[in-house]
Amino acid sequence: MTNMEKMPPPKSPGFEANLRTIQIDTILPVKQLPATVPKSQKYGQIAASIREVGLIEPPVVARAAGKEGSFILLDGHVRLHVLKEMGETTVTCLVATDDESFTYNKRISRLATIQEHKMILRAVERGVSEARIAAALNVNIAVIRQKRTLLNGICPEAAELLKARHCPINSFRSLRKMKPLRQIQAAELMVAANNYTVPYVDAILAASDAGDLVDPAARKTPAGVTPEQAERMKAEMANLQKNIKLIEGTLGPDHLRLVVAGRYVERLLQNDRLARYLDKNHGEILGEFRKIVAGLAQPVSSTEAGSNKDA
Repeated sequence: MTNMEKMPPPKSPGFEANLRTIQIDTILPVKQLPATVPKSQKYGQIAASIREVGLIEPPVVARAAGKEGSFILLDGHVRLHVLKEMGETTVTCLVATDDESFTYNKRISRLATIQEHKMILRAVERGVSEARIAAALNVNIAVIRQKRTLLNGICPEAAELLKARHCPINSFRSLRKMKPLRQIQAAELMVAANNYTVPYVDAILAASDAGDLVDPAARKTPAGVTPEQAERMKAEMANLQKNIKLIEGTLGPDHLRLVVAGRYVERLLQNDRLARYLDKNHGEILGEFRKIVAGLAQPVSSTEAGSNKDA
């Protein structure tokens, strides 16, 4: 077997196989929480969630080097603070096999709006009351009802396009005013521009033809927008939609070529002799190769309902 064909050694697991119950006073935080954090809305939501449904996602710790029985807290500072305030003395933790105190939140994709809607629906179907869900999330019950009916009037195709996106609830309000085909076009525009804000969706609504609206008579022209500007917006939106279709035609093959090339570069860097040669003679090229390999990594999706994960 040549060096080029040398297989990489198996990767060691990043965490111990079993969760561990640890005394809270043996866990050493790596940072001090600002005084404003316990007063924040996010802190209140996490505290309410822990009180109502318990700790969903365990904190992440690593064994402290040279200190038998002590641990370093890598992730979960807010959760641990809440547990201390509640008078808890132990906590169930996930134990990392190294002590790299990088932020584990960077490996997490936050729960998207539609995913949250589906989680709430599932909880209601299982008999959990809206009042208890509201208490767990520390929000008004009206907010839970709004999230529960999020996709009322939204066509399945548009919902599929936006299912992993972080769209404000009020953006769906404007989408409901459009007919299904226009909803799909609007969702494609939002994804292409990576813009899901309420003003952007309102602009798409304003640039829609009367025939694309559920109730054309109810449409209101945005303040300060002249008829000429509205027509220009329609033309620009149509041109953008056309460009999206052109890009879609080449996106698949281009992405496939990129992944194949990236995996080939990754395999090359696993050759120790080649990596040393590049490091000695072509450091800049090696740095670029490593950026390509790092770009292949995909974040882990967090889909747990009602997660009290720290911000």
